[in-house]
Amino acid sequence: EVQLVESGGGLVEPGGSLTLSCVASGFLFSRNDMTWARQAPGKELEWLSSIGSTSTYYAASVKGRFTISRDNDKNTAYLQLNSLQPEDTAIYYCVLGNQFNWRNNPRGQGTQVTVSS
Repeated sequence: EVQLVESGGGLVEPGGSLTLSCVASGFLFSRNDMTWARQAPGKELEWLSSIGSTSTYYAASVKGRFTISRDNDKNTAYLQLNSLQPEDTAIYYCVLGNQFNWRNNPRGQGTQVTVSS
């Protein structure tokens, strides 16, 4: 069974940073692309970033501020969030898959990120 467990969310002031983690199990992590997405209050689920074996991809809204990475030895994907703004407030999800197929794939329970002063 695929399991994805996110952590690292919290309350942060504008301009602050957070690092989200996603521990994966139930599949061969090193052979699969991973994606981060988010859902803000009242909005649709939004793709943010995907990572393959070495390649990374970003939505225009987060490029230059967010960094995706992975540690295959730890079966963990990461998303470093920098220069956070109130509009980044959302539930952040780790998703199995890439930027083309993520919508129909398993995702974790999410971790809440709130940006507020």
